[in-house]
Amino acid sequence: MRRFIIRLRRISKRSGRDLQQKFSVLMALAVAVAVAAVGLTTYVVTQRALYDEIDEELVTAAGYMVTPIQSDVTSLGGLNSTSLAAANVNIVLVKSDRTILRVQDEQVSIEPGDPELRVARVQYGKSARTVELGSTHTKYRLVAVPMASEDSAGYALVLARPLGPVLSTIDTLRTVILWIGLAFVVLAAFLGFRAGARVMRPLRQLSDAVRHVIATDRFTPIGSTRDDELGDLSRSFDQMMISLESSRERQKRLIADAGHELRTPLTSMRTNIELLVADENTGMLPPGARAEILDDVAAQLGEFTSLVGDLVQLSRDEVVLPSPEPLDFANVVDAAVTRAKRRGKGLTFDVRTESYFVVGEPDNLERAVTNLLDNAVKFSPEGGTVHVDLTGGTLTVSDEGPGIAPDDLPHIFDRFYRSNKARNTPGTGLGLSIVAHTVGAHGGMVGADNAPGGGAMFTLYLPPAPPEALAEGEGE
Repeated sequence: MRRFIIRLRRISKRSGRDLQQKFSVLMALAVAVAVAAVGLTTYVVTQRALYDEIDEELVTAAGYMVTPIQSDVTSLGGLNSTSLAAANVNIVLVKSDRTILRVQDEQVSIEPGDPELRVARVQYGKSARTVELGSTHTKYRLVAVPMASEDSAGYALVLARPLGPVLSTIDTLRTVILWIGLAFVVLAAFLGFRAGARVMRPLRQLSDAVRHVIATDRFTPIGSTRDDELGDLSRSFDQMMISLESSRERQKRLIADAGHELRTPLTSMRTNIELLVADENTGMLPPGARAEILDDVAAQLGEFTSLVGDLVQLSRDEVVLPSPEPLDFANVVDAAVTRAKRRGKGLTFDVRTESYFVVGEPDNLERAVTNLLDNAVKFSPEGGTVHVDLTGGTLTVSDEGPGIAPDDLPHIFDRFYRSNKARNTPGTGLGLSIVAHTVGAHGGMVGADNAPGGGAMFTLYLPPAPPEALAEGEGE
């Protein structure tokens, strides 16, 4: 246990900051991915919208130019570079046979390509693309629309507009998205670090609690009041601390009590063995005394063995795991009565049992009932009657002995407790403690009182087997 706590402390101490940093990085990455997705979508959609707007403007301008150009294809309807420059547009007319007609003194030479030639030939639809023109490789948006002439030849009117203002807007948008995204990532990293610190606070408290256990050897609960999963974790840790403290106290008490109780038979056996050794050298014992001492040693050894067995049974703190199949508690009681009759020669057993199904461990339950019966046998007078009644899930065991003193009733199930009436009777003082432990492990209750007609009376109750357990038992 101590090695586990030391390892937990090292892991929590080392990983506390690492987890906080990882939490911050993960939040920053999540925001970065989100910002990148939103920014890229915004950039692409805005760029597409700006290009579509230019395309619509060029198609509209082409609609105004088609009529005058159709009337005078050779001079392109009288259009000149000055008027086109005022409209911030350049044009060229391409014939389906690749003949190109240009405006005189044009500032930018447009070189139509296959998309524009295709529009001239099929006389349907339009084409739009981005090209680089001129010696400065300035980007232009190129749009071609079909135009039919009077000689029935197919033409495509190609218009071009520089993308400088649009590209400037797109560059500005890209810069804004980049800086805003970076700002959000930094903010997310900061908030993630702060949130990580808040999330890690309960874990650091757990780490501090572990270090406190190592330093003081005391299981001190944290006492968290958080109403979330981390609060549940802290409360579970507190329950573990309380359970460990309780388990350690029980172990200390058991060891102390066992040491006290084991010392008496060991001292007596040691004294008797020393007498036997001394007699071997001196022959000081009278005839028959050696046999009496050996009988006494055998009895003490039996008492010692019984005490060790009871201690082992009582030290088992695990919860009873229910069997898949329910068991009839009446059968357990009947088996315990059969064992008790062999020890209670000359006693009468008045037994009344009815079927009652429980879920539990039959051997432990039989031992618990046997301990109650042994206690009744021990204090019953010669020729007395032990009454055993199992009705409605409640087992009652009573005798006709001297009963239990009122001062002894609160302590009757304590370990090693023996009343004044039981001082000279055989036993370890653990039988009733084992009964209480076994019944409690099965979720039941046990109590002690005096019978109305005299004698001690013990009442034991176990919860009934659930219907689903009975159904499973019948199915099998």
